[in-house]
Amino acid sequence: METGKSEGGGKMGLGGSRSKCCLLLCLMVVLAFSTLGYSQEEETQKFPSRPINFIIPIPPGGPTDLAFRLLGKESEKFLGQTVVAVNKPGAGQSIGMAAIATAKPDGYTVGQSGNSGLLLVPHIEKVPYNPVKDFRQIIQCGGFNFGIFVKADSSFRSFGDVITYARQNPKKLTYGCTVNSIQYLVLEQIAKKEKVQLTHIPFKGTPEVQAAVLGDHILVGLGDFNYSLVEGKQIRILLLLREEPSAEYPQTPILKDLGYTDVPAPYYLGACGPKGIPDGIVRKLEEAFAKAMKEPAFVNGMKELRLPVLHRNSKDLDEYVRRNHEIFGKIFKETQAKK
Repeated sequence: METGKSEGGGKMGLGGSRSKCCLLLCLMVVLAFSTLGYSQEEETQKFPSRPINFIIPIPPGGPTDLAFRLLGKESEKFLGQTVVAVNKPGAGQSIGMAAIATAKPDGYTVGQSGNSGLLLVPHIEKVPYNPVKDFRQIIQCGGFNFGIFVKADSSFRSFGDVITYARQNPKKLTYGCTVNSIQYLVLEQIAKKEKVQLTHIPFKGTPEVQAAVLGDHILVGLGDFNYSLVEGKQIRILLLLREEPSAEYPQTPILKDLGYTDVPAPYYLGACGPKGIPDGIVRKLEEAFAKAMKEPAFVNGMKELRLPVLHRNSKDLDEYVRRNHEIFGKIFKETQAKK
């Protein structure tokens, strides 16, 4: 009995020690999380305390690059810090997008929410990031003017004329655009809807497409366009690949005007960062960018670039990117299966 008591007493002593260890461990975990929470809150309150890098996944000098430089410059007065534009082009925007995705989630490295780099390229090739889960969308600040255009003296006076010609002349309607681009998939969707067969001539970029149209090498061009060629009456836009009316070209129809309500055209100018950025820092960035969008220098600069100012908040842009990534995944699979 004494031995039993002794053993029982020993067990009780061991159990008490274990209980104390568990209690101490719990207190340490609580303290660690409390310290972490305090640290994040302190960092959020101080943010930004140094310059912010803004990664642009395309070469410098184009309208998109200039638009984001405008946004960064005008947001500096609200952030109290310099916003440094860092161009990281290549691989269909995936190099720049990977740099954003793998950055420390502290708000000091953000960048362009690349259309191709998030919505299309991941369906074509392996990329070192998940286009939806590895990013936190911050704000949409504008859009693009992508369209279907012809030479000014073309007999096609409307997009309806293009479809009529394609229906009467299967595979004879030649159009040019960059291969595996969003605009390519958009026109393929329209062709499918209209039950016409077109012939795609691939190009490396829009300047080559415009030159081919002006040189009568192809009948129709597709993509962004040099507004000076439009205003100089060298090319005519037949259809804008946009989801909203254009203030820059109010007489030109957009997709829904011609009944293409189910054809997506997600051409947006947006900012994003890596996943894990604290909500408070995202709100600070979103508020600063939103205020910058209203500044006269930004508004006038976008007008000079012939780019629309359009706004989506962080939550809505997250959902917009997720939805369009899924949509273009299905479209790309259908297009590849058709080939």
